[in-house]
This record gives sequence, C-alpha cells and structure tokens, in this order.
Amino acid sequence: MKITALFVLKCAPETSDPVILANAFDVSHVYSFSQYNVKQLLVFTGRTVASRTPPSQPQSIQHGEYKAHAYNRNGLCAVGLMDDHYPVRSAFSLLNQVLDEYQKSFGETWKSAKEDSTQPWPYLAHAITKFQDPAEADKLLKMQRELDETKIILHKTIDSVLARGEKLDSLMEKSSDLSMATHLFYQNSKKANSCCTIL
Repeated sequence: MKITALFVLKCAPETSDPVILANAFDVSHVYSFSQYNVKQLLVFTGRTVASRTPPSQPQSIQHGEYKAHAYNRNGLCAVGLMDDHYPVRSAFSLLNQVLDEYQKSFGETWKSAKEDSTQPWPYLAHAITKFQDPAEADKLLKMQRELDETKIILHKTIDSVLARGEKLDSLMEKSSDLSMATHLFYQNSKKANSCCTIL
C-alpha cells in the first residue's frame, strides 16, 4: 500500500483549471532521473481528477495500477493518488483530515488564490509519510487490526497449550471442577458444533 501524491486544490467554477494550493509527493520508488517527469504526470492527473469532481461527491478513479481519490468540499478539493491496495475508506478519511487541517491553517484565504502555490506546506509532506499506513488515517481500521492481533495472540496461546501434548478433553475428564452433567453438556455441544462446521 502506497501513497504517491497528495494535493489540495481550489476548484472554482470561474477558473478553467483547478489551482494547486499545496502538494506533496513520494516518488522514491522511481529512478531519480525520471522523478521530475513522474511528478509532472502526477500534477496533470491530480488537476484533471479535481476538475471533474463535483462538490460533495467523493469519487475514486482507476488509473492504471493506481487509484485517484478525490473529495471536493465546496470548492476546496483534496486528491490522493494511491496504489490499488490502499483501502478506499482510509483514503477518504485521509482526504477529509487534509481538508480539515488546511482550513485550520489557512482559513478561507484559498478562495482568493489565482495561481499555483510554490510554498511547501509541511503538514502535507508529513501526512504523505504518516498515512502510508492506512490504519493511521482510519481509526476503525486501526481498531480492527488491534482486534485481529488480539485474536492471533489468543490462538497462539491455545495452540501452545495443546502443543505440550495435553488435550482439552483429557484435562476435562481429570478435573474435579466439572460435574457429570457438565461433561455431557460439553460433549453434546461439541458434537453439535462439529456437525455445523462440516456444513
């Protein structure tokens, strides 16, 4: 999963081309002599996608092995170019965070922009690095990962107990904590569950 470029643009009906307010790139995977050309292609793609993204209608566009995700919030548009494996929900969560941060930092000054900004915006450069991991952008995905890790730890614990040669059934038979009724209940439920898992 990789983010290659992030853009913040002014997309106003009165301008033919969106104005780039901020951009950041990660083209470290490209040969150094090609990076300039790749950045130009990314700018072209970002601007084209932004110009075709209606307000309040997030969209994702497949472009080769990449996806361009765009969200236009009343003329202020964020575009992210990611590989095809980056989760869509995480991409839009990231774009919303970028727009929120841009408005916190610059307020409504973007409305008067007439030409592309050449000033770097440190937050965007930081964001392109930080959000390479989709879980950083999407808190639900982060929680799901933590739950999955907990489940793996639990499975490892059960496996490690069984790996010592002990079986749960034989431990239960030796236990004085369980009544005969509980043994029967366990065996019947085990049979019922094994029947269901075969289907």
